[in-house]
Amino acid sequence: MLHGRAAEQDRIAALVERARAGESAALVLRGGPGIGKTALLEWAAELTTPAGGPPRVLRASAAEFEAELPFAGLSQLVRPALDRLDRLPEPQRQVLAAAFGLGGGAPADRLLVGLAVLSLLADLAEDGPVLCLVDDAHWLDTVSAEALLFAARRLHAEGVVMIFAARDGSFPAPGLPELTVGALAPADAARLLDPGLAPAVRMRVLAEAQGNPLALIELPGVLDDGEAGGPLPLTDRLLAAFHGQVDRLPAGTRAVLRVAAVEDTGDLDVLLRAAAPLGGGPADLRAAEEARLVEVTGRRLRFRHPLVRAAVHAAATYPERLAVHRALADVLTAPETADRRAWHLAAATTGPDEQVAAALERTAEQARGRSGYGAALAAYERAAELSGDPAATARRLLLAAESGLQSGHLGDAVRLAERAAGLVDDPTFHARVAGVEGHAWFWQGGHQTAYDLMTRGATLDPEQRDALLVAAFHPAWYLGEPHLGDCLDQLATLDHPVARYQVAALRGRPLPLAATAARVGDEPRDRLQLCGLGFVAGQDTETYELASALVARCRADGTLGLLPTLLFFLAEAEFFHGRHRDATVSLDEAVRVARDGGQPLWVSQLRAVQAVLAAVAGDEPRCRDLVASALDGAAAGAEAGGRAWTLWALGLLDLGQGRAESAVTRLAALQDNPYAHQVCAYRSVPDLVEAAVRAGVPERAEEAYGRFRAWAERVDQPWATSLAHRCRALLTGDEQDYLLALKAGGRPFEQARTELLHGEWLRRARRRTEARSRLHHALQTFDRLEAAPWAARARGELEATGLRAPQPAASAAADLTPQELQIARLAGKGLSNRDIAAQLFLSPKTVAYHLYKAYPKLGVTGRAELGALAL
Repeated sequence: MLHGRAAEQDRIAALVERARAGESAALVLRGGPGIGKTALLEWAAELTTPAGGPPRVLRASAAEFEAELPFAGLSQLVRPALDRLDRLPEPQRQVLAAAFGLGGGAPADRLLVGLAVLSLLADLAEDGPVLCLVDDAHWLDTVSAEALLFAARRLHAEGVVMIFAARDGSFPAPGLPELTVGALAPADAARLLDPGLAPAVRMRVLAEAQGNPLALIELPGVLDDGEAGGPLPLTDRLLAAFHGQVDRLPAGTRAVLRVAAVEDTGDLDVLLRAAAPLGGGPADLRAAEEARLVEVTGRRLRFRHPLVRAAVHAAATYPERLAVHRALADVLTAPETADRRAWHLAAATTGPDEQVAAALERTAEQARGRSGYGAALAAYERAAELSGDPAATARRLLLAAESGLQSGHLGDAVRLAERAAGLVDDPTFHARVAGVEGHAWFWQGGHQTAYDLMTRGATLDPEQRDALLVAAFHPAWYLGEPHLGDCLDQLATLDHPVARYQVAALRGRPLPLAATAARVGDEPRDRLQLCGLGFVAGQDTETYELASALVARCRADGTLGLLPTLLFFLAEAEFFHGRHRDATVSLDEAVRVARDGGQPLWVSQLRAVQAVLAAVAGDEPRCRDLVASALDGAAAGAEAGGRAWTLWALGLLDLGQGRAESAVTRLAALQDNPYAHQVCAYRSVPDLVEAAVRAGVPERAEEAYGRFRAWAERVDQPWATSLAHRCRALLTGDEQDYLLALKAGGRPFEQARTELLHGEWLRRARRRTEARSRLHHALQTFDRLEAAPWAARARGELEATGLRAPQPAASAAADLTPQELQIARLAGKGLSNRDIAAQLFLSPKTVAYHLYKAYPKLGVTGRAELGALAL
């Protein structure tokens, strides 16, 4: 029975009760050692509610030693459900099979593991609610933590509850609700104590325990033994209490406990075989159980509390710890335990040992093959420490740094690469180091450092030169001039398809995008960088086609990590083509994946483009909120990735709301270094020209117009030519330029804006009949695109001609969320819930939930009617 935890119990019980109705939830319990997190998980595991019997419970308890073993925590949790593996979509089935050693396969996207976990739990919940309990989550191995947090963030309507218990200040879980487990109230603390305690001991325990339940239970025994106490922190006092209990046990029992303290699975067969040469056997377990330090269930041993494990380990002498690791390595000889054996060998080794280092390197390679890059980092680094010569040490440190780059541990990648560089004097090796460090600094926002490293590395090895200079283009892009110009000068000397395209996109006649993509390889990562350059070259249609194909490929292969980047490019193309609703759907999905996958750079970029769409819609509060979100979270000393797009968003918002002077200030800032060459800088020039003319300062846009006109001539696209004519018409007032702009043809939104401007010009020229035609057509487009500020302006102009403006027709999809719209569209094409779930990286129950919410909004009763709607 728990005392003083009614609020926490009610919170957990409510989550489980709602799970019976198909709702899902996640919760992180936080608190110090001994505060009662484990007790709450134990209570939850036995929970039954009035609505039905107990949920299916999956449990894992992470341990410090297994923090470097990939998938150790995840394996504990989901292995009981692996009989359902064949029910998952093929990419997800393969990645989980590979993770648990049930099949081979190429390294998979690390986020796909989390999606596979979500699908597995959702499938398990088909039979009733599922409760996942993870204790000591701060000790989870990196890949398990990433997968479980990804799944937890995407829970919605599966009937799954995930509860993590972690210490304060550890296991960061942004986006998940948290509950702090605090000290017990004095009355509840007193109820935990034995009524027979001497009053002096009772008062002292209450004072020293400070409401910590474990301390209230354990300290009385220590104080009864005459322990003098002192100024030790509470955790140390508890460790000392457990240490005292362990010291009183027989030698054989202590031997078994020492093995159990570093063996991560609790497998009794392994424990007892390893303990035998150390003097421990099955009969020695009894004393530990009677002391309530461990409990044995079936063939598994579990410590009653993590602090007991810590106390046992701390009590062991250094030679005893070495002996335990050697004993475990001696019994872990099966192929499936090779990783654990290698780590125990490493822990038992006190100096350089090439055999052990090689075993750890093999472990690291296997971890990388299963996308366990964080575990690979740790294994490579330890292998480097055990290496016997500088060259081997340097090679393994660099492999560790590369794994750090792939796992997102960017600070570690820089640290390890720098250590590796100091051990060898080999230009080829130093070029590799420069590549790793350069990419790590770039992803942290250190563009100048990244550029310097990559360009310097390119001079060290001809074999790596092309790749490093092509990569250096990215930091140069954010730095602007003179770095961008210098980089392009070097790229112009290369015979490399991407380099040629980069130079042509910014300086010459753009090269065919599809042909270039075909020459750079079939991997999405190889083609990815061409998408952004396609907009620089004005090849919006070709870029849309390439991005669409890559998105489809990523959906089929389960490559979630690339999806936010590709959806960003897809949304850009959709926006530029006037398909604002499509862009909204793409951005919404991209933000969710980028946020769940820990990609802050892309969250910033995506939020900023969402802000542009909000500006077009005239939703000022949302636009400003999105701008704030896009600018939030940039690394210290670095600029947010979406900064340039936020300037366009706010400038466009001001223009739409009639604040022309403010719009000029914001949009003019985009024309200065380091933004002037960027996509949104060029695309916003027509907005700057309009704002400057409306504000009575056309001269502030003339230089930008000159560059835009030259760019339009170079890219030779009809829509760009149309915009150049419109800019000239605004600056000169010549109607012929309006007519040329309309004749050239443009995208719906921009064409409608040209019609609006020409209609305004015609009305001022008292040519009302001609103005009405232009304004009416523009209004129809603005209403369809839900561009409210421009629709209002067109409506006002139309009524000023004496013609009553029509009101916008209601849209069938107006009330749908972007995710509901996306799912309804796919369902309307005939896809099943399971097919939609696989494509959108959701669970089938979540898909069903969103359809259930969408039907009444659309006025339909089932999916058969969706195909007839214009969504």
